[in-house]
Amino acid sequence: MNSTHHEIHYFPSASSKDFLEKIYKLNQENTPEVGNLSSIDHLEKLIQSSSYQFFVKQQNEIIGFIICFREKSLYDSPNYKFFSDRESQFLYIDRIAIKSKFRRQGIGQKFYTHIEKIANKEKIPLCCEVNTFPENLISLKFHNDFGFKKIGDREYKDHSVAFFKK
Repeated sequence: MNSTHHEIHYFPSASSKDFLEKIYKLNQENTPEVGNLSSIDHLEKLIQSSSYQFFVKQQNEIIGFIICFREKSLYDSPNYKFFSDRESQFLYIDRIAIKSKFRRQGIGQKFYTHIEKIANKEKIPLCCEVNTFPENLISLKFHNDFGFKKIGDREYKDHSVAFFKK
């Protein structure tokens, strides 16, 4: 199905347990490309401290989501801190997850275009990181094709990332 039929929706202001469970499950299905979350409570705290959260669905199935943060958020991620230490204002893409059978259909592009409009309106850079170990070649290519420039990288004990800015 063409992604033009996938409308982007804001997360509900009071997310139901069912909604949070679906988002959590989708997040966990997409690790290690997105960070592991220890619990639904962890997800809920992440959502509450984030600036933007959007999802797409097909019929009643949530098939993708994106969670983003602005500067000065109460977020203790070392990847977020990389940008906090370098940018006075920015929009940070913390995580994006798309159900495997819906990948490569333009949904990620749709999310990024939506988020980029927000960043452009605010006249701020769009920032994110991508795993380089384990290497996420599809995501690295996607970000390169979308116009992101690599501005740094970091090795952790169990993985490595490259930092990108547009």
